[in-house]
Amino acid sequence: MAALAAVLQSRSLGFPWLLRTWAGGARGAARGAAAGLHDYDLLVIGGGSGGLACAKEAAQLGRKVAVVDYVDPSPRGTRWGLGGTCVNVGCIPKKLMHQAALLGGMIQDARNYGWEVAQPILHDWRKMAEAVQNHVKSLNWGHRVQLQDRKVKYFNIKASFVDQHTVRGVTKGGKETLLSAEHIVIATGGRPKYPAHIEGALEYGITSDDIFWLKESPGKTLVVGASYVALECAGFLTGIGLDTTVMMRSIPLRGFDQQMSGLVTEHMVAHGTRFLKGCTASRVERLPSGQLQVTWKDLASGKEDMGTFDTVLWAIGRIPETRSLNLEKAGVNTNPDNQKILVNTQEATSVPHIYAIGDVAEGRPELTPTAIMAGKLLAQRLYGQSADLMDYDNVPTTVFTPLEYGCVGLSEEEAVARHGDDHVEVYHAYYKPLEFTVAERDASQCYIKMVCLREPPQLVLGLHFLGPNAGEVTQGFALGIKCGASYTQVMQTVGIHPTCAEEVAKLRISKRSGLDPTVTGC
Repeated sequence: MAALAAVLQSRSLGFPWLLRTWAGGARGAARGAAAGLHDYDLLVIGGGSGGLACAKEAAQLGRKVAVVDYVDPSPRGTRWGLGGTCVNVGCIPKKLMHQAALLGGMIQDARNYGWEVAQPILHDWRKMAEAVQNHVKSLNWGHRVQLQDRKVKYFNIKASFVDQHTVRGVTKGGKETLLSAEHIVIATGGRPKYPAHIEGALEYGITSDDIFWLKESPGKTLVVGASYVALECAGFLTGIGLDTTVMMRSIPLRGFDQQMSGLVTEHMVAHGTRFLKGCTASRVERLPSGQLQVTWKDLASGKEDMGTFDTVLWAIGRIPETRSLNLEKAGVNTNPDNQKILVNTQEATSVPHIYAIGDVAEGRPELTPTAIMAGKLLAQRLYGQSADLMDYDNVPTTVFTPLEYGCVGLSEEEAVARHGDDHVEVYHAYYKPLEFTVAERDASQCYIKMVCLREPPQLVLGLHFLGPNAGEVTQGFALGIKCGASYTQVMQTVGIHPTCAEEVAKLRISKRSGLDPTVTGC
């Protein structure tokens, strides 16, 4: 036994894992030696969509895989289970609450279609929240079962690097575990940002980490920010009948086509959401009544104003979950400005066997499907003899505001900046969904534009759709654009009548022509 210890000591510089194993006793050393150089072929840090997809794919390819996941509670104390942002505090509960708001509008429409609907129409937040939360919990359980079925080891521990192949995990109770792997994937995502400079922001505000898990209605709400998270939350809150105000410092939906973004906010204003434009909050205080008094400044005039709300929701951006990972111990480089992990086209970091995917990686779209595909492709490159890389061009997405905005490809601004105004042609139309006619709904903001190269056959650079079921519409056209569709080919496509999607295949009027783009007749 002493001789074995001496051998281990002599080799410790090259194999530090052996010393850790020896420290755990001779039985642990024998187990570690039998397992090979590392505990696992692949260790995934982060149990969100991208990390789980990568882990499950690698396991399907016959590798020994572990997933480490731990959720720090929000400042409000909100916790959730396995599945990451999308499942717990993002896409899934957001879309379900968006649907709740849409149903309210449909109930109003129903009277015009002959349904006798009792008045007033009331919404029960508690009942909706319970149903949404129960569904999310079922997804948490489903992910646990899937990992177990694929023989992926799951550790509910908070991870940080010890060295380039080793991670220390700490349980909620403080128990430590060391795990080593040949390859490590960082897929820790991000969390909402709090404005550190605003007095009372942390003490009294909530974020998207909390809104979907509230047991009681948030009541009169101030949403601070103009990101898609801000507008989606404000949209469904207004839609279920709550008094909702959005405070935005500059432009809405930064990074999206700004004409479309303007129409999104116009529709929200027309349907009851108030906007405080060009304003920044400076202080949040709790009044004796329990309400929150918010003080803000109008940036144009410099004047201060204030208002009272039941809830203040911060939606001013997200920060990557990298600060607690001890990345410096592994030599993983990050962008010093935003702490996102720098990666190459292979998703590899500055350390060749350590990878980063999803929201935590620099320059990647913060979208669930891109993280999932990137994770699967990474596992296939590592273990499936594949060389396929993730293609981040022409990724479609949808903003689930009350009037949904779907897009794929370049915005009009991006197309002009890249190709020049003289080389870009934009075809557009204002249209009225058939469903809006009998219900006498205003369709002023239902709008489509297709951004193309001007030179025949006019390659489609981007498509932007504002209207009902925008995600369903955009998904199909995204394939065409991914395959290099031209304007000519889209115009040769027969539309399905009567649908909103067919209006894309009828875009005949260009902005350059100056003609009225309003669709008349069918």
